[in-house]
Amino acid sequence: MISRIDLRGEALPEGGALRDLLPRAEFDVEAALETVRPICEDVRHRGSAAVIEWGEKFDGVRIESIRVPAAAIAAALEGLEPAVRAALEESIRRARLVHGEQRRTTHTTQVVPGGTVTEKWVPVERVGLYVPGGRSVYPSSVVMNVVPAQEAGVEGIAVASPPQKDFGGLPHPTILAACALLGVDEVYAAGGAQAVAMFAYGTAECPPVNLVTGPGNIYVAAAKRLLKGRIGIDAEAGPTEIAILADSTADPVHVAADLISQAEHDPMAAAVLVTDSEELAAATEAELKPQVAATKHVTDRIEPALAGRQSAIVLVNDLADGLKVVDAYAAEHLEIQTADAAAVADRVRNAGAVFVGPWAPVSLGDYCAGSNHVLPTGGCACHSSGLSVQSFLRGIHIVDYTRDALAEVTHHVVTLAEAEDLPAHGAALKARFGWKVPQQ
Repeated sequence: MISRIDLRGEALPEGGALRDLLPRAEFDVEAALETVRPICEDVRHRGSAAVIEWGEKFDGVRIESIRVPAAAIAAALEGLEPAVRAALEESIRRARLVHGEQRRTTHTTQVVPGGTVTEKWVPVERVGLYVPGGRSVYPSSVVMNVVPAQEAGVEGIAVASPPQKDFGGLPHPTILAACALLGVDEVYAAGGAQAVAMFAYGTAECPPVNLVTGPGNIYVAAAKRLLKGRIGIDAEAGPTEIAILADSTADPVHVAADLISQAEHDPMAAAVLVTDSEELAAATEAELKPQVAATKHVTDRIEPALAGRQSAIVLVNDLADGLKVVDAYAAEHLEIQTADAAAVADRVRNAGAVFVGPWAPVSLGDYCAGSNHVLPTGGCACHSSGLSVQSFLRGIHIVDYTRDALAEVTHHVVTLAEAEDLPAHGAALKARFGWKVPQQ
């Protein structure tokens, strides 16, 4: 059901050589670019009509307008099951607690007497938030995208999610209800590359945005890559992944359950266990079989995900090597199920989010930990962060110098300008002092 990779014995290789030994899904965004290019160009030239036609082709439903009526959003909230509403409200409450603490404040540094640099944090004006709607329904992704944007102070928030044939061409009602709970009334029935292009170029119904965030399939990722520059993006999200670093103290029932929890997303989802315990590896393999058999989405998602090249049990000499492996893998989600898990977690350098001990599974982070579940995939956690309030803010430096403060440093500026063969840079300062460098 799941393969093994045995890295015990010899010393682990370094850097890219170690990464090449680890399981990873094939996710060729570059190859998908030529598929999405004509879609994006069509939306650029024909606007909403193109979005509707591509939606009909890919989602199997023809809609009259991409903008979701306010009445439909209100009706979705009214029809929401009370238990689901309570769970979403708690998810929102916890996300606001965490993300509300992330907001940066303006700070002024006095460099010299009369010379200051102020860093001011300004939210982007308008964002487009993408919520997938394929194999599963993701109201949690509405929460994870909208809350940090709101806490950052973004004024214009638009949500796009694919039209659903079963719901008359509207996005799934639970997604609409989550938008209503968050006070978002600008929602579009648009999915895939055409939704990203709609946000980037704008249409008669949807003004263009500055930034697009949110996970999606390979075509969403390709459209983000194609249109990056015209819009800002959070990341090119790939298949979801979990890595678990565990030793002999871990419970194989928990480990197996957590591997399965990620595998049920998609047949390309990655589930990786890194352990120094042969006994845990064997017990987890044995535990996978009955747990998989007892759940849903077995043949279409879980079994192909666990059996795929992207999933494996990786055996290592010890936890020190295990840490090297998980840092090289740079997982979207990393669980630490070891003795003294907090101390081990503190040594991790590369992960989208780290879940410490047996009582902090990834599923908690997906919904109600307060953390964000829009996280870097495909090893990008070695250089990128998950979605946060900072994703929606721009830092602007404000430079304020008096005449005396400028005079004091002019000779250094002139020297550096001439060293770079840019004499006009220095002349811009000399012009302020009668073309003479002030005496020090």
